[in-house]
Amino acid sequence: MTLRNILLGATMLCAAATPAYSFAQDAAPAPADDTATATDTDYGNEIIVTASKRSQTLQDTPIAVSVTSAADIENAAIRDLIDLQSSVPSLRVSQLQSSANTNFIIRGFGNGANNAGIEPSVGVFIDGVYRSRSAAQIGDLPNLERVEVLRGPQSTLFGKNASAGVISIVTQKPQYEFGGSAEVSYGNFDAITAKASVTGPISDTIAFSLAGNYNRRDGYAQDLNLDTDVNDRNRWGVRGQLLFEPSDALSIRLIGDYDKIDENCCIAGNVIAGPTIGITNAIVGGPSVDANNPFSYNVYNNFLSTNKIENYGGSAQIDYDLGNVALTSITAYRQVRADTNQDSDFTSADLIGENSQGLAIDTWTQEVRLTSDFDGPINFLLGGYYFNEKIDQKNDIRFGDDFRAYGNALIQAASGGALSVPTLEGALGAYEGDPTKYVGTFFRAGDGLDEAYKLKNTAWSIFGTVDFEVTDRLTLSAGANYTHDRKKFATNVISSDTFSGINLDAPQFAPFRNQLLLGGALQQAGVNPNDPAAVLAFATNPATAATFQQLQAFANANQNNPAANPLGGLRDFQFLPPFLNLPNSVESNKTSDGDLAYSIRAAYEVTDTVNVYATYATGFKASSVNLSRDSRPLAADLPGIIAAGINTPNLVSGSRFAGPEESTVYEFGLKGQWSVAAVNVAVFKQEIKGFQSNIFTGTGFALANAGKQSTWGLEFDGSVRPVDGLNLTLALTWLDPKYDSFVNSSFGDISGTRPAGIPDLAVAMGGTYTHEFAGGTKAIFHVDYQYESPVQIVEGLSDIFPDPIAQSLKREVNSLNASFTVALTNGFELGVWGRNLTNATYLTTIFPAVAQSGSVSGYPNQPRTYGVTGRFKF
Repeated sequence: MTLRNILLGATMLCAAATPAYSFAQDAAPAPADDTATATDTDYGNEIIVTASKRSQTLQDTPIAVSVTSAADIENAAIRDLIDLQSSVPSLRVSQLQSSANTNFIIRGFGNGANNAGIEPSVGVFIDGVYRSRSAAQIGDLPNLERVEVLRGPQSTLFGKNASAGVISIVTQKPQYEFGGSAEVSYGNFDAITAKASVTGPISDTIAFSLAGNYNRRDGYAQDLNLDTDVNDRNRWGVRGQLLFEPSDALSIRLIGDYDKIDENCCIAGNVIAGPTIGITNAIVGGPSVDANNPFSYNVYNNFLSTNKIENYGGSAQIDYDLGNVALTSITAYRQVRADTNQDSDFTSADLIGENSQGLAIDTWTQEVRLTSDFDGPINFLLGGYYFNEKIDQKNDIRFGDDFRAYGNALIQAASGGALSVPTLEGALGAYEGDPTKYVGTFFRAGDGLDEAYKLKNTAWSIFGTVDFEVTDRLTLSAGANYTHDRKKFATNVISSDTFSGINLDAPQFAPFRNQLLLGGALQQAGVNPNDPAAVLAFATNPATAATFQQLQAFANANQNNPAANPLGGLRDFQFLPPFLNLPNSVESNKTSDGDLAYSIRAAYEVTDTVNVYATYATGFKASSVNLSRDSRPLAADLPGIIAAGINTPNLVSGSRFAGPEESTVYEFGLKGQWSVAAVNVAVFKQEIKGFQSNIFTGTGFALANAGKQSTWGLEFDGSVRPVDGLNLTLALTWLDPKYDSFVNSSFGDISGTRPAGIPDLAVAMGGTYTHEFAGGTKAIFHVDYQYESPVQIVEGLSDIFPDPIAQSLKREVNSLNASFTVALTNGFELGVWGRNLTNATYLTTIFPAVAQSGSVSGYPNQPRTYGVTGRFKF
């Protein structure tokens, strides 16, 4: 082992003494055998956080952070991270096309779903372990202690990507006193949720905990073609922990977990029925979609979607107290295995017979932190982080049994009836010297793309902060993070789509193009080109012969002109062209990025109850790779590819990867904590240069860097307790985002426009009232309301649809949730709950329907759910 590796290993072994995230807990937590309910709140306790890597009150922590406790989660009937956004308005969570694709957005910034080559801008950590992809994050909430959401770039506190923010999930540690809980819920759609946990001592120095969860629900949507319910839920998980504390100075926490998902997800409703719907209706002899009605929750598919996901791994956290310095190491290894398949044309016509993906992610991480706790004015944190990940991805997309008839109808419509699939097959084959060459091969069932992608990512970073107490009330902090990231990727994509492999501009088709050009010109002149006698008469009549010669000259002059190619309109139907794979002799299949992110912060205690802070911070996220069928060479590489003779038919430019993101935030905050109220306010300007935009194109994803995206914002988070037992909360986020520069988007230059999907105003308000009866029994009533102002859902709609239609495709969220619980003194609780009680409807996202120009599909939100919960704590 080299000296460099020894030094790097030593640095890594000193970077995890305190968790790399903000977490909150009661300053005096109840013992494990305390039978008090999770809804108990001692408002005299101060919330302790370690967002700045040392214990401080939430008021004293100069970071914008939201904390959702286990009690909050129980009261609000929050079932998963998607529900969490109803409590944190700066956070938006979107479930996309499968159970393995969830997108997290903070302050309007976020990406990473739908494309395994893109790491998220919002980092998700569970017990200090980074989860690099949404499929690797969490299927259901385990035995939680709290969830924290840190807003803004956090690179100087974390060893891995956190350019937009962090979601940190903290589970409960094992306890040395025996205790546990069991919970069962039953709700509409035959929903059954069960959770159980137990903890206790093995010896005086060893404690354990074991937790499990089960979540099953029938689908809330109906597939009228397959006569079954869809969008069900079927997931379970287990989590075991061991805590070794052989001395007061040493603590070792071992965690192992396994969770599995096997469910049908996710339906897409028809938002706009384009002209192709008439074709699919004709093919199936009835309705192929529930046209223009996404909230009927009625869909038509010809096979059920598959989502089978296994997510498992383990971690070891070692904390060692060296006196005035604490050393922590977190070592983790994780695996994800996801197999998905979807009828992604979302019609009952068998157009897409398969759109499957097999994804394997193996991740190993090592984080080490060394944290001081000196009595003097200066304290520091020094950390190191190593990340190693391998991704193997295999995709298959294949034409279904109905696609040939569908493609024939498209070609007939595009050519005004002049062409058809059989006509093209015969003609193109004949001009290549074999009339039978293509017969029966265009849009053949089972043809498509066989895709294989590999990605290897290694990264390391060194990070740290220094705090200097200028006075008892003024603290100055500075932090830095140097990250080096390398990626190496390869593709092996094979297209069997015969029609997409034909160059319609090829020289051998010149006579065919000439014939079509002349036929089109004759038709415009009022002559039927399919009537030989009429054409002959037109050509030989002295009055029209000169015109005929002009038309023939036009056809001769343009038969090799791509801009005038009469077959050019058929390029839109060459859906899956041949792929230029990497590595090749022209393009690099590697990225290498390095960056120094830093932060400067001043925190001032105005009074004992009011603090203010000012922050300037930068963040960084390395290059992301386009692991999709829209991975294409850069335009600058096309001449070299052609010169090298490795170009493939119909090759166009795009992107293989997107460059790094560099974020910056200017933030001023105020935090107040009084006996009956608390308030947190943040005013900020946040921007990301090179924001990695990932846009669905209809068959794949276009990955590109926006030059610069920025937002001005205001966040308010407050609570008040006007009387004993009543706690009222209000949180709101106001954002004013824009693309300062985005020249090369999928929709052209959209610089100066507002990014889609980011509402002006997001509000979460709620109240919890706890009434204690004589003898100790408690009644707890909770209600919360989530609002998001109307916002355009996706970019580029005005380029496709006229404004009245484009403007109508907006999302507005109005969601009301409530619960009522009776908690007995023996630890038993019984409650009722409901989410989205008003049954408000909105589209989480929309996208162009696959191979159906003019049609739009969208994912509708979950309808009203309600149920009853029994819980016992011991």
